[in-house]
Amino acid sequence: MSSPPAAPTRRAAARPRLSPVLQIVARRLHFVAGIVVAPFLAALCLTGLVYVFSPQIHDSLYRSDLHVHHVGEVRRPLAEQVRAALTAHPEATLKAVLTPPADDRTTRVVLAVPGPDGIEDRTVFVDPYTRLINGELTTVENRLPANTWLRQFHGNLHLGAPGRLYAELAASWVPLIAVGGLVLWLARTRRKRTRREVLLPSVRDKMGWTRLRAIHGAAGLWLAVGLVLLAGTGLTMTRFAGGRADSTIDPGRLRAPVLAAAPVPVPAGAQPIDIDRAVVAAKAAGLSGELAVTPPSGSGTPFTVTEISDGLPIHRGAVAIDPYTEGVTEHLDWSDYSPVAKLSTLATQFHTGTLFGLANQIALALLAAATFALLALGYRMWWIHNPYRRRWESLPRPVWRQLAGGPLVVVLLGVAALAWVLPAVGASLLVFLAVDALVSRFKRRKAGQPAVRPPAS
Repeated sequence: MSSPPAAPTRRAAARPRLSPVLQIVARRLHFVAGIVVAPFLAALCLTGLVYVFSPQIHDSLYRSDLHVHHVGEVRRPLAEQVRAALTAHPEATLKAVLTPPADDRTTRVVLAVPGPDGIEDRTVFVDPYTRLINGELTTVENRLPANTWLRQFHGNLHLGAPGRLYAELAASWVPLIAVGGLVLWLARTRRKRTRREVLLPSVRDKMGWTRLRAIHGAAGLWLAVGLVLLAGTGLTMTRFAGGRADSTIDPGRLRAPVLAAAPVPVPAGAQPIDIDRAVVAAKAAGLSGELAVTPPSGSGTPFTVTEISDGLPIHRGAVAIDPYTEGVTEHLDWSDYSPVAKLSTLATQFHTGTLFGLANQIALALLAAATFALLALGYRMWWIHNPYRRRWESLPRPVWRQLAGGPLVVVLLGVAALAWVLPAVGASLLVFLAVDALVSRFKRRKAGQPAVRPPAS
């Protein structure tokens, strides 16, 4: 008589499997979205990899504009530097002045000048020690031409509205792809795994597709948080998802507060102060670092001075200065930001690589490069282990045919909620469902032919 089989050890004990419904939905989302959306996500990675180093690109391209030839002992008054810029452009009006962020940097005098397409911004770079003009460039919202070009390249591939839609589509699907991949990775094997095997699986005894799956799963696990963080911060700047947030959340809580710059009384016979005294009043109010000074737009309007330095510690103070009394009529600082606005500001700076300097840039570059490699691994896995090549009849049934009753209702409600929050996901899901229905109809027409079942995944 044979002895009873030995009790299974704890390591070999069967692990409770995740919900079959969750696995079905996760597999469908991760596979289809990964195949379809991955090219857009790869483009975001490559363009973002270049954009994140735009400060270094600026210093290289515009060194003669941004840097002084010789650091002097005393800076000339800002009013004299503005006069030098206006003398070079008598047709222009002063729009703003950006003070030098360091001793070896020039002052940026932003002028509004007539252009072929209307009024445009022309930034004149003035040496603060000599009042000589180092150069001038056409800028957009105080961004240098290279930064504007790279920003649009990353945001829309210079394709306008269709390009912005591509970027939002890719960013919107990242959280779903990441969550779907995590569900599949954690539910993939039926045996109990140690924490080390989940985080750092061994690939020594694995070959081919199994080896790629182990690398892909562990890498996705490590990159998931960074990917979701980058996608979330990017979505705050998009048209549909960001616009949805603006329409549902009080803008005062979501966005950074701005100065009202209310009109001030004009005393009889009073002469307005110059820009230098306005800067002195702003610094006395606590502002520091690089400042953007906007002159009064007319009689009875104040100067506004805003901190524009990026990075830690956060500089986001702003004041309105009475041009006749030098008094501060309005003052905003970091404490006036709501928690959501603070989080949004920090997230935006992290997304653009300016929150903690070079370390932030390197972290984003590594994340972009690793994500691109992860996408390449996913495509390689699909190419090796694709059970559907030339076999339309073996494609899995649509999700709505694999689910029924309560699970299907829950999935549909979840999809509806997701489509409301992320409209790009909702629109692309409709396209996917239409394609899925056409493929299912094609399969039914060929139902008379023998079907080949795909291998178990």
